[in-house]
Amino acid sequence: MSCPGPSSLDGWLRRLEGLSSAEIVMGLERVAEVLDRLEIALPRRVLHVAGTNGKGSTVAMLEALLQNTHDRLGCYTSPHVIRYNERIRVAGQAVEDAPIVAAFERIEAARGDVPLTYFEFGTLAALAVFESLEVDCAILEVGMGGRLDAVNAVEAEASIITNIALDHCNWLGNDVESIGYEKAGIMRPAKPVVFGACDMPTSVEGHAATLGAVLIAAGRDYDWSVEGGGRWSWRGRDRTLESLARPSLAGEFQLANAAAVLALLEAIGLETLLDPQTVGRSLGGVALTGRMQRLEADGEWLFDVAHNPAAARALADTLGRDSFSGSTVTVIGMLDDKDAEGIVSAVDDITDHWIAVDADSSHAIPAAELGRRIANACNKPVAIADSIEEAVRVAREIAADDDRVLVTGSFYVVGPALSALGL
Repeated sequence: MSCPGPSSLDGWLRRLEGLSSAEIVMGLERVAEVLDRLEIALPRRVLHVAGTNGKGSTVAMLEALLQNTHDRLGCYTSPHVIRYNERIRVAGQAVEDAPIVAAFERIEAARGDVPLTYFEFGTLAALAVFESLEVDCAILEVGMGGRLDAVNAVEAEASIITNIALDHCNWLGNDVESIGYEKAGIMRPAKPVVFGACDMPTSVEGHAATLGAVLIAAGRDYDWSVEGGGRWSWRGRDRTLESLARPSLAGEFQLANAAAVLALLEAIGLETLLDPQTVGRSLGGVALTGRMQRLEADGEWLFDVAHNPAAARALADTLGRDSFSGSTVTVIGMLDDKDAEGIVSAVDDITDHWIAVDADSSHAIPAAELGRRIANACNKPVAIADSIEEAVRVAREIAADDDRVLVTGSFYVVGPALSALGL
């Protein structure tokens, strides 16, 4: 039975953390039932973004382009880096506390005795906020998997699956075929779905064929290439764009994300956005906290939330291309369901000094245990920090003026580090 909730957003978030006995409970039945009770008028256009890595970047680029045609564009992403409000954006801005609290109150009144997890409650709240603020187009990021993720309770006009790699194996499976099947669960009959990587699991293609989804595959139905002078080109089914300005987000892998976004826009008939000037202007203005983010704070600091081996390899590849002669001090913390050895091994070649820290989560690998695992995997000395603040202090002591500090491994490390540095 539901009861009146707190009056503040912080109070609500503390309450939501204890709503369900399990942090993750897969299944759509609870969300679908409460969504039906709420009778929310959904936005005219809904788009889904799923995948292992690059979802946040893909949402941000899709948002930047769609803002040219939708005045009331909403985005729902997770997790947040600094503030919960980052998860729900309307017209490019994080929503204030009041609409979120009002949505939480509405859901609490409607759910009765239906148990909801933190993420399920947040997903319903985003939809309620979008209704209250008259959003006409919503981009919904799938939190984990796809088939049984709360976001999948909403029908989408089209979707993107960025790529498939090993992550969340306890829930999604221990191989890319199993994980691919779960993520392919966002597909709908006769609806377009863009797969954004050239290495597509057979389970994804098979599910699309069985369901009758319109699969648009990278390297087959659309492609991209790097041109000279820092430009790139894109080829779609009916259109080719040449000499495009590169996206502002760093990393060669961002071209794959950008290309998938353009393929989706073509698939849903928004050809007016597919001209070089609009694409270059829109993607050139995208900024995303904690994704290959470079900031100055008594030296160069880099922040990236890479939390699986594939993301860590992409990070290492991007930094390995830098003409950088100093040392790199890596501050790292991660959650206990992550492949710690796989992540640190991927970043080891660009790391000269390690600092292991407790991520700001009850599910963090303890810093001493993480440090031991780093030392065994990399055969390098590792400093241990009991808090993010201590890790920042130690990093400043180790790093010389011409060195850089990398903070990585989890949203629960990057966000607190940015806060500790006052950034």
